Amino acid sequence: MNTTYATVIGILIGIFIFGLKTGVGCGFANIKWKDVLIIAAVYLVISIIMGSLIEMVDQSYLDGIASLGMTLHIFIAIILIAAGIYTLKECSCDHDVSKKTFLAISMPCPVCLTALFMSCMILASSLGTSGLRIGLLVGIVFFVSVISSTFLFKKMKRPPEDLGTTMMFLGIFYLLGALIIPAYIKAKKLDMPAIGGGEFEILPLLIFSLFIVGGFVLDKMRGQ
Repeated sequence: MNTTYATVIGILIGIFIFGLKTGVGCGFANIKWKDVLIIAAVYLVISIIMGSLIEMVDQSYLDGIASLGMTLHIFIAIILIAAGIYTLKECSCDHDVSKKTFLAISMPCPVCLTALFMSCMILASSLGTSGLRIGLLVGIVFFVSVISSTFLFKKMKRPPEDLGTTMMFLGIFYLLGALIIPAYIKAKKLDMPAIGGGEFEILPLLIFSLFIVGGFVLDKMRGQ
């Protein structure tokens, strides 16, 4: 397969998977299909606008945005974890707040907008076509991802508590990324020797993740 087409397909698949995050929020929340369509349409319009603007943005600005990546991850992680805890707490009192809290996971966030913009730039340079067409392509893929994943998750008919749990796990995932990625990059720069047959890089992540997941599961078991 041609390298260009492989790159394009990989980016579009990544955009589709990224749209699943929005689909989870819309599918697990108690909202109408009209609201789902509005949110999906918002992403479509944003993608088209971003595609139209890619030729006007200097690369130096993108470098500045990329340097804020870890800070944005921590910010989004805090919001997701807080919204997840609030959702679980209210659901335990028979108050369904999913119509409000799902916005924390479904509405456009700085990380999502940056990913969409970078995807538009890479696709435009790879395909050599206009930014407007690229934005439309990215928007359609994201739109389809949101609608299809929402339909799938709504079919599962999961309670609002699952939305809170999902937001907490996603928040932990963002937080782990913000904490571990810089440490990993720094360790690679130091050229540290491998420990345990080259598994030194993965082992701390696994242990840390097990502690977090184990503590969360124990807390849920005690609450039942």
